[in-house]
Amino acid sequence: MDAELLAQLRRGTLEYCVLALLRGGERYAGDVVVELGAEGVLVASQGTLYPLLSRLRRDGLVSSVLRESPSGPARRYYRLTARGRSAVAAFIEQWSPFRDAVDRVLSQEET
Repeated sequence: MDAELLAQLRRGTLEYCVLALLRGGERYAGDVVVELGAEGVLVASQGTLYPLLSRLRRDGLVSSVLRESPSGPARRYYRLTARGRSAVAAFIEQWSPFRDAVDRVLSQEET
C-alpha cells in the first residue's frame, strides 16, 4: 500500500520536479536521476525518466542537444524552453495553496 501511494504522489509531481531542476540550466538525464534520488522519495529510474523527458520534449517544455562524451557514447542534455518555464511558474503558483490545504486537512484531529 505504501509503495502504491508513493507512486501516485510521484505521478502527479515528477514532471514538475524535473522541469524545476532544469531551471538552473542544461542537465544530463543521469544527473537529474541522481538529484531526484537525493531525498529518497522522488527516486526515478532512468527507465522512468527518459520517457518523461521525451514527452516533455514533444510537448515543447524542454529542448535537448546531443553532445560527445569523453567517456563513452554521446549524451543528450536537456534544458527548459520558455513554455517549460511558464509551466514551472504555474505549478509553483498552484502548489503552495494546494499543499497548504492538504496539510490543513491532514492535521485535523480525529473525532
